[in-house]
Amino acid sequence: DTMVRRSLAFASLLSALLAADAFNVAPVTFRLGSKVQSACTASAPLFRAGRQSPRVGRKMGGTVTTMATETAFDIKGYFGEMLPIVEAALQESMDVLPREWPYDSKAETSIESMTYSLMAGGKRIRPILTLAAAEMLGATRDQAMPTALATEMIHTMSLMHDDLPCMDDDDLRRGKPTSHKVFGEDMAVLGGDALLSYAFEYIARYTKEVPAERVLDVVARCGKCVGALGLVGGQVMDIQSEGKKDVTLETLQWIHEHKTAALLEFAVVGGGVIGGATPEEVERLSKFAMNIGLGFQIIDDILDVTADSATLGKTAGKDLLVDKATYPKLMGLEESTKRADELIEEAKAQLEPWGEKAAPL
Repeated sequence: DTMVRRSLAFASLLSALLAADAFNVAPVTFRLGSKVQSACTASAPLFRAGRQSPRVGRKMGGTVTTMATETAFDIKGYFGEMLPIVEAALQESMDVLPREWPYDSKAETSIESMTYSLMAGGKRIRPILTLAAAEMLGATRDQAMPTALATEMIHTMSLMHDDLPCMDDDDLRRGKPTSHKVFGEDMAVLGGDALLSYAFEYIARYTKEVPAERVLDVVARCGKCVGALGLVGGQVMDIQSEGKKDVTLETLQWIHEHKTAALLEFAVVGGGVIGGATPEEVERLSKFAMNIGLGFQIIDDILDVTADSATLGKTAGKDLLVDKATYPKLMGLEESTKRADELIEEAKAQLEPWGEKAAPL
């Protein structure tokens, strides 16, 4: 059905589709002033997205005529450029530990656990979003990189803990054995804790040439996105909702706004804050990220029942096995894909003031 294919295609643009070849994509075409349908094929995914730009026109006889233009943004080239940069920076963030603190050799197991999960691959969507938002607001990649890496450290911590037997009990993550299968449950817990604390340290220690008040703002936002009003709160409500028959759409949205979208919001807004975003710009970035985060989760729910484990890089069908509340379960596949489309359109509308600078987002 067309609607499902459209949403899955756009999800791939956001890298929600965990394909083995993340860069097997054609350039993205933005037709400004008109909506473009998107298509996806198994062998060569094609992603197209329509986006309205700030209107440019001339006034004639009391009316304003809008001139539609067409530009192309090469998402394949952008991710091809950004992913190696992020991967190298992540590796450096791990290498710096034994290099700068060589006397702490007894921390070797902790660092191995951290490195195994952090460098196990992945789409690196969150750090790339941070860098894109920061550059859109005028910051450099170097200025934003510590915040970008912190988002991936926190995301990896959440996966390490989420995979534990006491949580989602999963043995596969990013196509590899999960941390607790390699290092044991105790080391998976502690390794995740170490990554979480390191995220804060990395922002504070390595952010350079950024006003201190901006760095402090980023650190505070980082703390909120993980806590009871963020990732942890969403995870708690998710666990408490398992097996219940009376979970409402309102509760499900609250879960995913906190469990998934809060970290994406920090990734985007954090980059914006580094770049000196105004309160109004922060609000726009926040709305963009929350909508994308919720749409991201809806697509993830859909993929859990439509894709296989090899494609996902994690065990497929887990939500159904534990009787978890999901959008397809409460709304059906068609309504879920429709809602994801709506969220994506609403998100893109928030970026209109930035014009072509927002193309990567």
